[in-house]
Amino acid sequence: MSTNTIVVGCQWGDEGKGKVVDLLAEKADAIARFQGGANAGHTVLVGDKKYILHLIPSGIIYPDKLCYIGNGVVLDPFGLLEEIELLRTQGIDTNGRLFISSAANLVLPYHKLIDSIEEKKRGGDGIGTTLRGIGPAYRDKVSRNGIRLCDIFAPDSLKQKLEHNRKIKQEYFAGCDDDRADTAKIFDDLQRLAPLFEPMMTNVSLDLQRLHREGKCILFEGAQGALLDIDLGSYPYTTSSNTTVGGAMTGLGISPKMIDEIVGIVKAYTTRVGSGPFPTELVDQTGNELREIGGEYGAATGRPRRTGWLDLVVLRHACRINGVEKIAVTKLDVLDRFSTIKVCTAYKLGDREMAELPLNPAALWDVKPVYRDFPGWNSTTAGIDKFEGLPENARKYLSFIADDLGVEICLISTGARRNETILV
Repeated sequence: MSTNTIVVGCQWGDEGKGKVVDLLAEKADAIARFQGGANAGHTVLVGDKKYILHLIPSGIIYPDKLCYIGNGVVLDPFGLLEEIELLRTQGIDTNGRLFISSAANLVLPYHKLIDSIEEKKRGGDGIGTTLRGIGPAYRDKVSRNGIRLCDIFAPDSLKQKLEHNRKIKQEYFAGCDDDRADTAKIFDDLQRLAPLFEPMMTNVSLDLQRLHREGKCILFEGAQGALLDIDLGSYPYTTSSNTTVGGAMTGLGISPKMIDEIVGIVKAYTTRVGSGPFPTELVDQTGNELREIGGEYGAATGRPRRTGWLDLVVLRHACRINGVEKIAVTKLDVLDRFSTIKVCTAYKLGDREMAELPLNPAALWDVKPVYRDFPGWNSTTAGIDKFEGLPENARKYLSFIADDLGVEICLISTGARRNETILV
């Protein structure tokens, strides 16, 4: 019996899902992306070659894998073609291996324009959006004004839908000479792209069901992390989709019965991009060291990530809502140089101590982390290929995390490359 696995981020994104999916994809037949858009940045390092993927599933690096983009993804068609071309120049051929749901909503140029206008209006209260048009595209989807991939093959209907969007978005377009507001140009551009997308368009739900019945192994890949989930994250400082396991059901059209294993990705410390509460954030020299040693700069935006100690309150929440039984711990090597490593085990809110997230996410601004100190190991973990080979203090650190969360550790990453990995 094949095992179908879903990979979810357990923090605020950037946990290292790209590398983990790449490793797990070796034994999979198909990899399916279920939500998000080009705001994701999954980095895969193979030897000295670095691949940064925004829309295409990380399994595309393997030449024999099928890759699917589900209806839960908002698709930037222009960005996807650029990504395909970049992979081609790196020796990766996607022809006959990359398929997209006909029901995927498109991120169009005017979505990016609206994104930038709205974020500018928010001023200092900005959400920290990537300005990739993700939020406005999901908003159009929910309000039923979205344009799907299948629409570009019906020119008359597409023209009407674009005209309708131009009318209802006049508050953004009025007096605007930005090409991104030119729906006539967008129509022409989409018509030129249609023949390129036709061989990739499919019913992803049916394809995945067929593969499952054939006993194939499917790997389900999400973007961002559990604390950015639109319903279960630190609202309103979240992304616009469901980044948790439920997003895979609706974003691919699959049954929960198709998922056999849920693997949560946990960075050995915590990072966050953009605005929003971050209880364990370090705005001191230690935070700067974590950022520089860990190379904590966004793959999608290049923005420096905020850094902090590991937060078990956040991880308990993520493991519970996703049903995580196994975790992959990434970037353990970043902690190699620290003499003392702190772990947040609870929050204090006034006189009250809490082990779980507060009911109102706004309270995250006011909580104070309760830390437990662990002695560092002050030696390199890079290149170690067995758990028993890790320094004793590193083993104790990892065991404490697993015991607190009630999970098994299935993988430990000690570097960006494939071979810098411990399989437990």
